[in-house]
Order: sequence, then structure tokens, then C-alpha cells
Amino acid sequence: MTRYVLGRLGSVVLILLAVCLFTYLIFFKLSPDPAVMICGKTCTPDRINSIRDVLGLNQPILTQFWEFLRGIFAGRQYGSVHCSAPCLGYSFQTNESVWSMITARLPVSVTVAVGAAVLWLLAGVIGGLVSAVKQGTWWDRTAMALALGGVSVPNYVLALLLQYVLVVKLQVLPFPSAVPFADNPVLWFESYLMPWVVLAVGYACLYARLTRSNVIDTLSENYFRTARAKGLSGALIMRRHALRPALTPITTIFGMDFAGLLGGALITETVFGLNGIGKMAADSIAKNDQPVIMAVTLLAAFFVVIGNVVVDLLYTALDPRVRVVSS
Repeated sequence: MTRYVLGRLGSVVLILLAVCLFTYLIFFKLSPDPAVMICGKTCTPDRINSIRDVLGLNQPILTQFWEFLRGIFAGRQYGSVHCSAPCLGYSFQTNESVWSMITARLPVSVTVAVGAAVLWLLAGVIGGLVSAVKQGTWWDRTAMALALGGVSVPNYVLALLLQYVLVVKLQVLPFPSAVPFADNPVLWFESYLMPWVVLAVGYACLYARLTRSNVIDTLSENYFRTARAKGLSGALIMRRHALRPALTPITTIFGMDFAGLLGGALITETVFGLNGIGKMAADSIAKNDQPVIMAVTLLAAFFVVIGNVVVDLLYTALDPRVRVVSS
């Protein structure tokens, strides 16, 4: 088991290095010259060359990439300006440290992702489990019809609809904003409630359908019928023999979905005006701010890779067959 964990952690390092390399090549070699973008439209060739020297763009590509990597762990020098580690460069638009921009906005994205994940797990797994147990009843048909409708509604449509009804018409919720929890817990909850619901609806509907399908398949297995024949209680059979194997594929997609959200819920944060990683990415793309775009890409890749490793480790706890193969 220890060997398996070390192997997975080693693969994480290699994958992140590959992501760093490809991201660097894409944004600094296939995009417009960063020195021209910083200098603006009215700029002399000497000024452009001076900026290229400061950014290190006149050096060989491998040297540039090494300086970029070294800057993350040991800091970097831009002319007379020192960028402390972890250094992801400076924004072309605001000259602000990219790492400072990320750390200022990450709590908003984490709050949105965690709140939405709790809602969609509770609603999706419980709804799917009840539908499977009550298969063919009015509850099952109604729940699955709602799940199909929920998956079909785009996030931005639901966000605009909820804002119009709950904020403008009924005025029962404030317009979403990044209120710190310590300042006002009640306002914090009310401000994030709509973004949580908007993000959770689509995932909850998808998870409900998947949970229902997995539990129904499990109920037809021989070991489930054997457990019933042994006289075990219904709750114990469902918890030990039906829900646990049905949750294994749910764990896989949850790890990927949650890790992706930690990198920023672009549409939801933009629609609600929440200043998180997703909104920062959208603004940076519109302004072609390469250091910020590259940093957000690396951050999202980091969360996805780490999420994948966590899912693999959870597999060993949920499914004994995986534990045997790993050892």
C-alpha cells in the first residue's frame, strides 16, 4: 500500500511538471509577444527589447522555463524588482503579483465550491437512493423527471432567474457578494446561498440519476439476495451491501467535479459578480493577461491532479478489490 501511495505521489510530480511545460510553451511561445503587450501601441523597438531583457525572453526557451519553475520555489528577479516565492509573475494589466491575486480570490472560490458540493451530494445521493428503493412509484418518476429537467437548465439561466425572483421581486435575499464569514455569518450565508444552489442543481440531478442506476444494479446482485436471505435488517443491507459499492463511481466523478470547481466556477462567479478565481480567469482571458491565465491554468491542473490521487486512495477504502490489487 505504501508503495502504491508513493508511486501515485511520484506520478503527481511528473504530471505537474508536464502541465507546467506545456502551459509555458502555449502561453509564452504561441501567444503574442508579452513585451509588445506590456509596452502598448506607442512603443519603440528599444523599449520592447528592454522589457524582453527584464522578463528574460531573450534567453533560450529551456532557461526561461527553468527560471519560471525556480521562481515558484525560490523567487525570481525582474530587473530591480524581486518576486518572492512562490512567484508566478506579475499581471501585464495591473502589475500586481499573480500569487497575491490568487490568494486574495481563492477563499471565494473555495467557499462556493464547498457549499455547492455539500448541497449536491446530499440532494443527489439521497434522492437517487430513495428513487432506487421506490423504483417505479410516483416518487421515482417525479424525482427522475425533475432530475432530467435540472440537468437541462444552463447555470446562467437559473442564476438570472433566481436573481430576478429572490432578489428583485421578493427581496428575500441580498445580491451575492463576497462577505467574510467573520464579519457577518448570516449575511455570508445569504450572499452565497444562490451561487451554491445554482452550481448544485445540475450536479445534484446528475448524481441522483447515477446513484439510482448504481443502486438498482447492486440490488440485483447475488450477494445482496444472500444478505436478505440471511435475515439482515433492511437498513444494514442498504448501508453495507447496496450503498457502499454504488458510491464507488460517485466518488470518482465527485473528486473530479470538486477539484475542477476549486479552480474557479467561471460562469457562476461571473454572473453573480463574485471576485473568485473563475471571474479572475474570465477577466484575464478578455484582456489576454498571460501570467494570470497561465497561473489559473496551473492552479486548476493542480487541483484536478490532486483530486485524482485522493479519489484513487479513497477507492482502496471503499472497494476491497482495489485494495488487494494495489497491494
